[in-house]
Amino acid sequence: MWIDQFCKRELAPERRPGPAAALSRSEVLTLAAFGQWARFGSERDFWRYAEARLRPLFPTLPDRSQFNRHLRRHAGALAAFALWLADALGAAGAAFEALDGSAVPTRNLKRRGAGWLPGVADVGRSPLRGWYEGLRLLVAVTPAGVVTGWGVGPASSNDRALAETPLAQRAAAAPALPSAGRPAGGVYVADAGFAGVACEARWVADHGAQAVCQPQPDAARAAAWSAADRTWLAGARQIAETVFARLQATFRLATERPHALDGFLARLAAKVALHNACIRLNRAHARPDLAFADLLGW
Repeated sequence: MWIDQFCKRELAPERRPGPAAALSRSEVLTLAAFGQWARFGSERDFWRYAEARLRPLFPTLPDRSQFNRHLRRHAGALAAFALWLADALGAAGAAFEALDGSAVPTRNLKRRGAGWLPGVADVGRSPLRGWYEGLRLLVAVTPAGVVTGWGVGPASSNDRALAETPLAQRAAAAPALPSAGRPAGGVYVADAGFAGVACEARWVADHGAQAVCQPQPDAARAAAWSAADRTWLAGARQIAETVFARLQATFRLATERPHALDGFLARLAAKVALHNACIRLNRAHARPDLAFADLLGW
């Protein structure tokens, strides 16, 4: 229902030469979001389920390779739908956004060869996973857990450098990266990986973005932070870790093994859209925003 509303009200009508596509845009977005549940072990597993159970609802269901082409073509619409849901959930009125990064392994670190994403994925280190090969995901999240923007870079990306692009895109009149989203109030809470006097001042001056970061332990201003300040910041940032847990486990991000970047970005947009849709569904039924376990009983 929400996807149909979004496609009809927010997107221009599709105009493509040649025969009609096997699936409409709203059908592609619906299948893409539904297929991200961890109940399906993989894309192939979901497609077996779709062919066995969903054909009465989608009579023109194509083969999996054709659906994947549809999915990549509508990646922008998936990102726009996720952000449309964020607006509907009142993200613009949030007091602040938590900004944080997470590891997204894309292959076994010890395997030989360049892998499926040469020139994009590389080797980085995560406090949780140690050394890994893949990408680094950056998200902006409201205190309620609504994802308001995201982006990815190589695993070796420094958090400050990775944040430069989405913050600049958010400040642009015509952003070229739709998934960056729009800022809520321009205030972000982040960990020490984003801290730096020069970059924090530049973000305020260039992008209107104020970052509240715990200073690096060896920074001169670290002594000014009391135990209460550190406790408050850790509590405010925790929502980003909760959201990463949902994306990684509930929506299968931890087991993504992409062969191409465009396909990965489309599925990532579908995961974020499903995440925000679950929050909206929970609110419609007066349940806690992030009580996704109740939604898995189908």
